[in-house]
Amino acid sequence: LVREHEALGLEVLFEPLAALVSWRNRRAARLVLSREEVFYGTRTRHAMRIRLKAGVGKDGGISTLEMDGLLNAGAYGSHALTVLSNVGSKVLPIFNKIENIRFFARSAYTNLPVGGAYRGYGATQGYFAFNQQLDMISRRAGVDMPEYCKRWHIRENETSGVFKALGEGKEGVDQVVTSCRLDECIDLGARAIGWKEKRDHRFSPTGERVRGVGMAVCMQGSGIPLVDMGAAAMKMNEDGSFNLFVGATDIGTGSDTVLAQIAAEVLQVDLEKIIVLSSDTDLTPFDVGAYASSTTYISGTAVAKCAHQIAGQILEAGAGLLGTESRDLKIAENRVIDTRTGQEATYAQIAVYSLYQHNQFQIQAQASHVATESPPPFIAQFAEVELDRGSGRLKVLKFVSAVDCGQPINPQLAEGQVEGAVLNGISYALCEEYLFNRQGRMRNPSFGDYKIYSAPDIPEISTILVASHESSGPFGAKSVGEIAINGPAPAIANALFDAAGLRLRSLPMTPERIWRALRQEESKAGR
Repeated sequence: LVREHEALGLEVLFEPLAALVSWRNRRAARLVLSREEVFYGTRTRHAMRIRLKAGVGKDGGISTLEMDGLLNAGAYGSHALTVLSNVGSKVLPIFNKIENIRFFARSAYTNLPVGGAYRGYGATQGYFAFNQQLDMISRRAGVDMPEYCKRWHIRENETSGVFKALGEGKEGVDQVVTSCRLDECIDLGARAIGWKEKRDHRFSPTGERVRGVGMAVCMQGSGIPLVDMGAAAMKMNEDGSFNLFVGATDIGTGSDTVLAQIAAEVLQVDLEKIIVLSSDTDLTPFDVGAYASSTTYISGTAVAKCAHQIAGQILEAGAGLLGTESRDLKIAENRVIDTRTGQEATYAQIAVYSLYQHNQFQIQAQASHVATESPPPFIAQFAEVELDRGSGRLKVLKFVSAVDCGQPINPQLAEGQVEGAVLNGISYALCEEYLFNRQGRMRNPSFGDYKIYSAPDIPEISTILVASHESSGPFGAKSVGEIAINGPAPAIANALFDAAGLRLRSLPMTPERIWRALRQEESKAGR
């Protein structure tokens, strides 16, 4: 069973217990779990078995593709349907030129820890299988994998029947891809890893240490169409600053900063002028939550709508202050300017005018946003690995991610999201695993025995942001939070094959598992 520790929750699990104690005793309460209880009682990524079958011509052309998934839900099926759906809906559209596609999936209840919402949400499991199959097909066809992917992937102004047929647990929605620079992601990532110099040139059947490179391509989504909703409210203060109220929760992703940047860009003010209050349900508007890679795209669009309303009210008040028509005014840095006379009024002057002087009113607005589509970000990821054939230890030397997330609102935060997901994905690929005895009891419920990657384990990581413009997103932005976790496992697996001719189809790729597979290969070869 391949498991990843501690899935992020989209469910109410233990909160009612603390709430009940607090309500009955009229005082603050908290519930503290031991590390062992966290492993047993909270959510984990779903273990899956995926089988792929493809009809392929001699030139590598794929005419049919069948994906069969079996998901271990654990004791309850809280996210079984939606995660299973995403295995198909996030993976199958990327090669939209395959004419015949069949997706079949089932979920099984087991007496094991419960699967829940975890970064990647089904796409991670699906891409591990899909990208290894692409590596196998392109090798047999004699086509370099980067060129093979560029030949088959979905492009701008194209669609896929999978979009409509399959959503998250229900029928999906029709959509056309309006931004895609995956070709450039592939080219830039391949150049950064040294693909042409290293591919198929590092294999040494006799050396103890061998190196190889592998790649993966993935897409994700930006929120759930016709489900996710974000809202924002703003008011202008007399010093020309603005209070921004959002329901979106900053869980360490920097969303407070990004949403403030969107408002500041619309209003042409310094970022310090935007004062953010988020996630106070007594005061802030509703938001569905920080999940599904939705915050920048969904909540950010709500903020942009709200800020545009504020800008309109500023122009109206500014016109009254300057004795002109609002159509003759334009917004500039912290002020409005009369385009005919050059007269100016600062935001602070306009705020004081609107609050105290004439036709008094508070400049304020609110807006909501629900998307009718989920524009996919795209990524090409490349791994260089070194394998110690004697011990089976596989080390990632370098990892490159080239990602099209639309127009990055905050490039530093976007890079941080990618690099955090990459490290998470490498850990998932190489060491994270729930182990059980025959009675179903977990054997490694501690960080002493359940290994995760930490700072000393980080390989050289390179992130390349390839900007596109998504017309439906705020200032051209798409999502970036989840997509980068999907590629490390298949890229590393493909690099392992490039290094040692060994194809591993199960995770994690631990030294013991690799060592046993190597010994089996040697036994078959009579060595």
